[in-house]
Amino acid sequence: MDLNNMTLFSLMKGKLKWLSQRQEVLAQNVANSDTPGYKPSDLKAFSFKEMVKTPQNKINMTAADPLHLQGRRQRIGVAQEIQDARNYETSPDGNAVVLEEQMAKVAETQIEHKVITELYRKQLSMIKTALGKNR
Repeated sequence: MDLNNMTLFSLMKGKLKWLSQRQEVLAQNVANSDTPGYKPSDLKAFSFKEMVKTPQNKINMTAADPLHLQGRRQRIGVAQEIQDARNYETSPDGNAVVLEEQMAKVAETQIEHKVITELYRKQLSMIKTALGKNR
């Protein structure tokens, strides 16, 4: 049984990819909180319609031997990165990153990630129960 062919699992997998990419963008914002002129960015909101339209198969480089270089990691191309246009606070050097706001977004992303992984685990448990393998 291939779980990738099941709609619910592919949707949860897409949401997890989006959450991972959002965490990466937010970490970049926090890392550049002292960079002069840096403007924070976020991802376009996750939507089911967009997820259905975009191809899910992104292939990263793999090394055939442990001594080979792994190459540069590809970003997960699920969502589009957007500049945060509503900056309420800008420092004198032009930096518009508000750490409290970014950390709140990080916490929100973490909570959503926990919820989706728990849903994924529950769905797997239900399938195992239906197959009689959960006893």
